[in-house]
Amino acid sequence: MKKRFLYLFFIFILSISITNSLYGIENIDLTVEAQSAILIEADTGRILWEKNAFEPRAMASTTKIMTCIIALEKGNLSDEVIVSKRAAKAPEVKLYLKEGEKQRLEDLLYALMMKSSNDVAIAIAEHISGSVEAFCEEMTEKAKELGAKNTVFKTPNGLDADGHQSTAYDLALITRYAMQNPKFVEIINTRSLTIPKEGNYRSYYLNNTNRFLDEFPGANGVKTGYTGKAGYCFVGAAKQNDMQLISVVLASGWGPRGKEQKWIDTKKIMEYGFKNYKKVSIIEKNQYLKTIPVIKAKETNVPLYADEDFIYPINEEEKSQIKIKLKVPKIIEAPVIKGQKIGEVQIFIVDQMCGKISLVAGKSINRHDFFTCLNKVLNNWLILKK
Repeated sequence: MKKRFLYLFFIFILSISITNSLYGIENIDLTVEAQSAILIEADTGRILWEKNAFEPRAMASTTKIMTCIIALEKGNLSDEVIVSKRAAKAPEVKLYLKEGEKQRLEDLLYALMMKSSNDVAIAIAEHISGSVEAFCEEMTEKAKELGAKNTVFKTPNGLDADGHQSTAYDLALITRYAMQNPKFVEIINTRSLTIPKEGNYRSYYLNNTNRFLDEFPGANGVKTGYTGKAGYCFVGAAKQNDMQLISVVLASGWGPRGKEQKWIDTKKIMEYGFKNYKKVSIIEKNQYLKTIPVIKAKETNVPLYADEDFIYPINEEEKSQIKIKLKVPKIIEAPVIKGQKIGEVQIFIVDQMCGKISLVAGKSINRHDFFTCLNKVLNNWLILKK
């Protein structure tokens, strides 16, 4: 009996192993310590994995991702920023700017993201919007525009404050947007730098505190964070084989263990994403998909083609669960113009729509009926009369 049980147990384990192998699903322990976490694919925004990703909580210095992108969009990199008393008095971590000191905005953005300087964040906020409060309102408004509806900024540096909150999902959305800015990407991937880059200003040496850049293949961002309320947080980014992933871990712990755990959590999530998902071309631009009838024309039908590529991150199991539905009229009346939108193709995975693209006419078709023919005859006759 015991031998039979062991035999059946062995067969059960083997079947699971074979199934996982067939579907390309790695046996990765995705138990993470972070209280909230998420992994998304940057191009599509698809959520590949999440844990309590929509729960609002403190987010510490990951706040500075938004601070940086607002400054890049609304400021001029060559602007001269004058440090106020409020900025100079900001608590650590800081650059130790002095009241009345002047620095170029571009140089301060490197200090903001590489060193996570709290005094720099205040100086930038006051320079861009006139006050910290006005700047935070702009940050919150921008978050809402990006779809980060559960995010409210009360500080530009992420220090704990009543109502200052975000979610793992919202931070992923904000980072996805920020990563589209080449200067932002350049800043967060700089390992070390002495500022100022130019000009006669006080000099500072900056060293990037983001260990992830050197410890994970393809890592290209983004920002660390810690406060007593938020715990250790990290927004990570990595690109492998043309697939850009963004991860967020919030409250990975406190103390020395939590400080290390944020890196462990992030690497575990990223490994899961890259080992299990690949970007697949489901529909190609100019791919023929259907022909529909045309009336009031000499030609009886028009071919329809995809207007763009549809590339999506999927795992091996999902490849067999892709469904395509065409939404087109049963018949169309001439005239038809080449490139004219006729309908759309909807793409489903496991019965959930993941996207749609337009279907366009593959050629132009002139109208041909009694009235159009009569009109042509009359026009030709009038031309001859002239």
